[in-house]
Amino acid sequence: FLMQDVFRRTLEASGIATKHVRNITDVDDKTIRQSQVEGLSLSGFTEKWTVRFHADCAALNLLPPHVEPSAVGSIDVQIELIERLLAGGFAYVAEDGSVYFDVSEFPSYGQLSRLQEREITTGQTSEDGPVNDDEYERDSAADFALWKAHRAEDGDNAWPSPWGKGRPGWHIECSAMSMQHLGESFDLHGGGIDLIFPHHENEIAQSEAATGKNFAKHWFHVAHLMIEGRKMSKSLGNLYTLEDVAERGFTPMELRYVLISGSYRQPLNFTWDSMNAARQAMRKLAKFRGKLAEVAGESSSGSDGSPFIAALEALRDDLNTPEALGRLFSATNEMERSINSGKLSSDEASAALAGLDEVLQCLGLELEKAEAEVEEAPAEILALAQQRWQAKQSKDFVTADRLRAKISQSGWTVKDSADGFSLVK
Repeated sequence: FLMQDVFRRTLEASGIATKHVRNITDVDDKTIRQSQVEGLSLSGFTEKWTVRFHADCAALNLLPPHVEPSAVGSIDVQIELIERLLAGGFAYVAEDGSVYFDVSEFPSYGQLSRLQEREITTGQTSEDGPVNDDEYERDSAADFALWKAHRAEDGDNAWPSPWGKGRPGWHIECSAMSMQHLGESFDLHGGGIDLIFPHHENEIAQSEAATGKNFAKHWFHVAHLMIEGRKMSKSLGNLYTLEDVAERGFTPMELRYVLISGSYRQPLNFTWDSMNAARQAMRKLAKFRGKLAEVAGESSSGSDGSPFIAALEALRDDLNTPEALGRLFSATNEMERSINSGKLSSDEASAALAGLDEVLQCLGLELEKAEAEVEEAPAEILALAQQRWQAKQSKDFVTADRLRAKISQSGWTVKDSADGFSLVK
């Protein structure tokens, strides 16, 4: 999500208009099963995690999407798309009322992941993941569910359809919502590399079969995150949340710095040492910006001629964030020498300040303010922060996340420490 955010920010800074659609998958096998384990309704379960997700997004300074549809709120659109596929002969209805996409009717299946024909048709697993991803019966192991007939273990989680009560398959949800809000053919589709097969492959097949148009013109896949050189997983005990990061005394902005510091094409290895390095880097940038603003008089008349343009050029070249950060600090060191020697004019400082702020905006990095600039939080914000702290101590994380999001919407950021919190605007 962070690398996608940097991508969007860079586009917009380059004068390219964007329409960002990010859907919420609030019905699938895992959410249904886990909601039942926790004794919650599906909507209650997914709302709990949606609130927490939004709070984390706000803390990490992610731009909100322009549209955020939900799968449950788009059932009718998904049914319409399935009906188009059935009418075109690309899908069939099984005896139990489930509907499947017939992969044999779409010859170019596998174009994105470049799967061999053998891997597609036999139902074997490959390094990209299993071809079969549900327990329903179908004509071919490669066929995938568009609509899943209701089963007793699904409880009340079912919706009416022309084929009987049931729920949509995961893949059809994304195609339907994408096309509803971006059109039948759009510019770019993002996601992790683990989604290339089968999810994105299935999205292409069902979308292009229904419309006869190119689904997504470009794909933006981000590599995995490693933790201390190992895959992140609960079983290894190395899965960390934003709360875990805060409990160790680090800020969301320092985490953001670490997670955008590597190439999106390569796995990133997270370490706690890298968080310490990020803290030093952010402090250096904050201190430098303060000096630069002092020389410029806090005026930024345009970034033309700014030494920070090189960092922007790196971002525009395949979103090369490591190169951009390298150029950012090279320019910072060079300009700091000019400031210390008294050779930097106010006009040069003004252009540099505008350039620096543009790079920081693209990276989504917000620097700490100087102590004199810290504004005292109003009473109502402080009261919300105190309520959030109490909720957190009581392990009521749903309430804590909701209050954090409300505070963020008011322009304030909560920073936790071992014994309390602070508010920064």
